[in-house]
Amino acid sequence: MATLLDPNARGRVILVGAGPGDPGLLTVRAVEALKSADIVVHDGLIDPRVLDIAPASAQRISVAKRRARHTLPQESINALIIAHVRTGAIVVRLKGGDPFIFGRGGEEVEAVRAAGLPVEVIPGVSAALGCAAEAMLPLTHRDYSSAVSFVAGQCKGLADQDWSGLAGKGRTLVIYMGVATATDIADKLMRDGVAPDMPVATLERGTLAGARALRTLLADLGAMMEREKVASPAIIVVGEVVDLSDAQDRLGRWATVAEGTFA
Repeated sequence: MATLLDPNARGRVILVGAGPGDPGLLTVRAVEALKSADIVVHDGLIDPRVLDIAPASAQRISVAKRRARHTLPQESINALIIAHVRTGAIVVRLKGGDPFIFGRGGEEVEAVRAAGLPVEVIPGVSAALGCAAEAMLPLTHRDYSSAVSFVAGQCKGLADQDWSGLAGKGRTLVIYMGVATATDIADKLMRDGVAPDMPVATLERGTLAGARALRTLLADLGAMMEREKVASPAIIVVGEVVDLSDAQDRLGRWATVAEGTFA
């Protein structure tokens, strides 16, 4: 199978994790892959500075997706990638965060392999890890959290997801794509027994210009999203570790948006 170590190999797909946004968080292998690209098929939230790493001659194709509005269905994206590879092109499929964490990278790998074509995956810094690091928010801590879970806030609908035991004392829950469903998420967790006063952080546009770190309590999560006009991309962190965070160095003073909280 062709790899990046074989510069003469043609006709392959390289799934690349672009990280949470800041180009400085790209891996060395990701940069090498971008520099080798003939075609870059990219998500909509990729920083333009990342796209600029690819050769000027490389064709850039956006397959941007937004809630309830997709430019291309997933099947069409798969077909697009495969069609370009069959011409002998090196196709870099560039995804925000990590391709295998809510990036549908697994589906694209399956499609390419089913077509009998070579494919590689270069992992990226996930949004959860990158944004939490910027906010000085440890997702695990020996004294406060021995487990961390990642879930999607809009994946087959909340009713289809079983989050029992994922949040609460001694555990951290990280929610992707949860801005629009924040109220439902809070209600779901409280019904499952998570305390209404559990600390919650919303990390908006992490590692990018205009990043915000907002803290509140679980019972106030949905109302806070509306008051502060939080917009995607953003992740939600639920757990006692939120009280340990200190984003002063990178984001300025944490915004405390539940009155009387985090004095």
